[in-house]
Amino acid sequence: MATFLSSKTAAAAIARSAIHHSLRPLSFVGSRLRVPSLLPSSPHVSSLHVGFSQQGGLKSIMATRAMSSAVSAASDPAQLKSAKEDIKELLKTKFCHPILVRLGWHDAGTYDKTIQEWPQRGGANGSLRFEIELKHGANAGLVNALKLLQSIKDKYTGITYADLFQLASATAIEEAGGPKIPMKYGRVDVTTPEQCPPEGRLPAAGPPSPADHLREVFYRMGLNDKEIVALSGAHTLGRSRPERSGWGKPETKYTKDGPGAPGGQSWTVQWLKFDNSYFKDIKERRDADLLVLPTDAVLFEDPSFKVYAEKYAEDQDAFFKDYAEAHAKLSNLGAKFEPPEGISLD
Repeated sequence: MATFLSSKTAAAAIARSAIHHSLRPLSFVGSRLRVPSLLPSSPHVSSLHVGFSQQGGLKSIMATRAMSSAVSAASDPAQLKSAKEDIKELLKTKFCHPILVRLGWHDAGTYDKTIQEWPQRGGANGSLRFEIELKHGANAGLVNALKLLQSIKDKYTGITYADLFQLASATAIEEAGGPKIPMKYGRVDVTTPEQCPPEGRLPAAGPPSPADHLREVFYRMGLNDKEIVALSGAHTLGRSRPERSGWGKPETKYTKDGPGAPGGQSWTVQWLKFDNSYFKDIKERRDADLLVLPTDAVLFEDPSFKVYAEKYAEDQDAFFKDYAEAHAKLSNLGAKFEPPEGISLD
């Protein structure tokens, strides 16, 4: 129902209300201002357009959710659910599970627990959509993941990039046969490239001391040895391409025909299936066509890591349980949620 106000001073009240509601366009009807009913919605309004007549009166007010990088509101639960279904369809046709997992990880993995301020602390805040961060060495090739998701972002404007990246990552794990991830949503986006984290916070594949390097990077995020090993198990998905990372073969008998773009070297034979074969294959090392990076091999060399790697090689259920918890924890690192408790889709 419409409400009619005769005073242009109503504009201030309307502007305040627009912060918490999505508004339809407002216009004058005769000498009165016509205000549509305010319909509560989960995403906050991210931009407010106000026009005035030559006589100084209020001409129109329209509150919209911006489709640009300025979006920094909580995501709409209904749109998140619909976007998840679209991501599932994308996975069926593009076989892009590994790169979507990597996109979510690399957006979140810049978190520094020693920094309190947001967004300086890094983490899951959508900053990876900006060119300056996409050009970080560890993010080589992730521009392709962003291109895959952009049409979904354009379709669902009530979702932040930060949420979309994590939604895509968790959905890819689940659709590849992995565990259900206990996710929450409502992550706020950064708004400018200047808010991107500095380069150098993500793990490298072949550091001089792999165990020390993994601990330096993941301890900085607040993760422990069990979580390091569990998260490493996601290498059961995907391939390493030498033109991007400098590691791996150009192609193997497992990757030369795809699916998806052919080439690269995988860690496992069925590199689009999420299971515990990564740990089994690293332990056995019987196949020269399967990749083992220094940071993979160390999982069975370091005494603390080895406890978990051996366990996961023998017990897939234990791996799935620990992986789901570690993935959810990683996806929340550094994020600012609106509402603070986050949004559940279950």
